[in-house]
This record gives sequence, structure tokens and C-alpha cells, in this order.
Amino acid sequence: MTLLARHYFISGKVQQVYFRQSTLAEAEKIGITGWVRNLPDGRVEAIAYGQQSALEKFEAWLNVGPKMARVDNVSHRPVDACDVPVSFTLHSTPVAA
Repeated sequence: MTLLARHYFISGKVQQVYFRQSTLAEAEKIGITGWVRNLPDGRVEAIAYGQQSALEKFEAWLNVGPKMARVDNVSHRPVDACDVPVSFTLHSTPVAA
């Protein structure tokens, strides 16, 4: 099986609704590694590593999110699966430039 990686941007009401924590729990349940963080512009960003079927389940979940969230859009692009992390983690929000 080939390991794939995807870079996601999720928009809508996705901050202050436990989106990152719920994403972490879902990723661990599915067997995805990577990370998730809030962005200063109100979106959530994630990079996920896993098998095709696991990434499809993860993306389906991202399109819905946790109960308090309202997901308007999920965009993604493939990225190279290098330096694959061993777990899924929460990252800090980057400082706006």
C-alpha cells in the first residue's frame, strides 16, 4: 500500500468549536498521522498522511466536522509523503505577517 499525504484548508465556522481537538480524535481513530492548526484568517489547516481509504474517510469527516462547526469548504492538494510523523498533533496558530 502506498502512503499518501494531503494538505487541507477548511473554512466556515471552524474555530472556537473544538475543530482541532475533534480532528485529532478522528485522525487517531482512522489511523491518520499529521497535524492540524488554526490560521489567523479563521480557517483551519491540516496535513494528513495515510492510505487512500483512510484519507477518504478523513476528508469526508472534515467536510462535516464536529457538531458545533459549520464547514463551508474543504480544499486539498497532494503533497510529498516525506518526513512522515508517527502521530497526529495540534500545532500552534502561526503569527500573522
